[in-house]
Amino acid sequence: MSTLLISIASFIVAISIIVTVHEYGHFIVARILGVKVLRFSVGFGKPLIKYISPRSHVEYVVAALPLGGYVKMLDEREGKVLPSEQDLAFNRKPAGTRIAVVAAGPLFNFIFAIFAYACMYMVGVQGVLPEIGKVEKDSLAYQSGLEKGDVITHINKQPVSTWEDASIEIINQGLKTGVVSLQKKDISNQITEVKIDLSDTKMLLDEGSPLEKIGIEPWRLSLEAKLGKFTKDSEAKRQGLKYGDAILTANGKLMTDWASWVEVVQRHPGKTINLEILRDGQKMFMTLTPDTHMENGQEVGRIGAYPWINEFEREKRLVTIQEGYWDAVNKGMVKTLDMTVLTVKLLGKLITGQASVKNISGPISIAEYAGISAVLGLATFLSTLAIISISIGILNLLPIPILDGGHLLYYFAELVKGSPVSEATQLMGQKIGIFMLAGLMSLAFYNDLQRVFS
Repeated sequence: MSTLLISIASFIVAISIIVTVHEYGHFIVARILGVKVLRFSVGFGKPLIKYISPRSHVEYVVAALPLGGYVKMLDEREGKVLPSEQDLAFNRKPAGTRIAVVAAGPLFNFIFAIFAYACMYMVGVQGVLPEIGKVEKDSLAYQSGLEKGDVITHINKQPVSTWEDASIEIINQGLKTGVVSLQKKDISNQITEVKIDLSDTKMLLDEGSPLEKIGIEPWRLSLEAKLGKFTKDSEAKRQGLKYGDAILTANGKLMTDWASWVEVVQRHPGKTINLEILRDGQKMFMTLTPDTHMENGQEVGRIGAYPWINEFEREKRLVTIQEGYWDAVNKGMVKTLDMTVLTVKLLGKLITGQASVKNISGPISIAEYAGISAVLGLATFLSTLAIISISIGILNLLPIPILDGGHLLYYFAELVKGSPVSEATQLMGQKIGIFMLAGLMSLAFYNDLQRVFS
């Protein structure tokens, strides 16, 4: 399956799960509190699947456009209600009941995030040890005393096990204190503490990785110009190359790494390359003619070989975190709380102009991330689901009319003033809300397209 199809399928699955959870929150609390539900729909537009419960008469729908969903409740503002059912209408319920029904959607998003993170920890999440591969000269990291080979163990006394943990904690502590203390272990196992000034919030929250901004490049496996596994119809294997062959030179040019070797192969579709290789300690000379393959409308060479991986170095830096049921649930709650607080902080910085609006992503980026996470495995996909669910929960709680947060604002105002907000005010709020959401979505799509075409 192509990358595009995987991304689209993963996006549809992710959004469908999260929307179903969100709408189920509204649905189940409405039913519990005595509000009559007419329809539960996952997706918009033409119904693809429809089922009417013979007991509750609720219409369950899966619709054609899987980009949202809704729960339709009995409401006098949307149609006639029989006198015998007026006490079941949403608009007739006390403000406290309406608040509970509306707040249940975002609440279920946070509950689902806890569940997804807990499952992730039970499955086992794999990451890379936070070992520094390179420090840029004159960067913040360089000035603080960080060096190549250092392993970060704690950030502001918080233990970190992987680069993902470290990156999130650097942003979190940078926003919290401005000065981040890193405890590191150097190549001689000596433990020291260094401090990095991250009070420049705009720099920290600009587009890109926080590690790059402070001058850190994580350790990465160095790929030699050495052949690993072959594809089924490998041209390299057919022409005599073997697993473990190291490419020393190609047409007289020294091959320093896998990238330099790939570049030569791609530039020689159907053309002979003179090779000097090292096989079992012996130097050999041979020729290779790459197969011709069309890529983005251009002919490129291809030989059907993967790079040789130094499994010992790789395994030494892989970290697997796996927990039992209760520890996983506890870690899921902590992770959900941490990510929620961090997301709210970042949102606040966006609103005040202290963070780049380029960090706002739309459906294209979400689909791409979902596709990548699906390929990387169940644990990574669960983590992506949790992050999207938290984001949707927070977004829906924003006090923007037409969102759950806008409705909650009206109902809390009703509690304070003792009477409902006027229909004219609500109508004006809906227009403002539509305008604000349209602007936000336009910005998100623009950022997505910029990433695609840059």
